[in-house]
Amino acid sequence: MIFEVLRPFADEKGVSLSEGTELAADLDLDSMKIMEVLLEIEDRLDISIPQNILPNLRTLADLERELDALKTH
Repeated sequence: MIFEVLRPFADEKGVSLSEGTELAADLDLDSMKIMEVLLEIEDRLDISIPQNILPNLRTLADLERELDALKTH
């Protein structure tokens, strides 16, 4: 699902998505775009994502780890 949300950004940059894909460097996502992505994920998963995780989100793996932690609480 995360790949599905990020696919348009990856396609635009000609980047293949992997766990090591960097949100800012590879996908050119600034903090506002990352917030938009997080809002989309919130809607799809029906969860609430705290804004304080933003500094922890460098790669796709970081995002997956944070979402897994939220889903277990």
